[in-house]
Amino acid sequence: MATVTHPELGVIECIRSLRSRSIRLSLKRDMTLRLSYPLFCSQREAIAFAESRREWIERAKERIKSRKRETARYTREMVAKLRNAARKDLSERIARLATKYGFSYTSLRISSARTRWGSCSSRNGISLSLFLMTLPEHLRDFVILHELCHTRHHNHSEAFHALLDRCAGGRERELNRELRKWTIPEIE
Repeated sequence: MATVTHPELGVIECIRSLRSRSIRLSLKRDMTLRLSYPLFCSQREAIAFAESRREWIERAKERIKSRKRETARYTREMVAKLRNAARKDLSERIARLATKYGFSYTSLRISSARTRWGSCSSRNGISLSLFLMTLPEHLRDFVILHELCHTRHHNHSEAFHALLDRCAGGRERELNRELRKWTIPEIE
């Protein structure tokens, strides 16, 4: 990975990837552009691609700025209270959902992750962010179901999405759209 400071676009992380088949551009929360591109593409070509997407970059930066203004800020004390609530609520919730839908998991970890709502390891250990407690209950259940479905399909294949859609009562897309409107709070 190389970091380039572009005179107009700012900091760009340039990642040449064996797996990339096309140039991909994303914007991180700290306003750093991430540019991944295949081996057959030069860094210069990848940066030219980013330059051609200036309008998208500006709109994306505005979205992030507005989200930061809207994002709730939590103190350390508030996070401690969330953690206590999460230990009780999320452990009961995942046990109930696993039983209801016939899933099994090896362990549950409540973390203070701020980049994702949850994850599932290759050994079916599930980690859930304590910030799930800031979501409405139906979205908490949806995130937990998402991770439980990963205990059967460790990918985002069609089979995974079909299983999640069945568990979500045919509402996977709708719930995903709703979940994307939420952000993990900032900590002061």
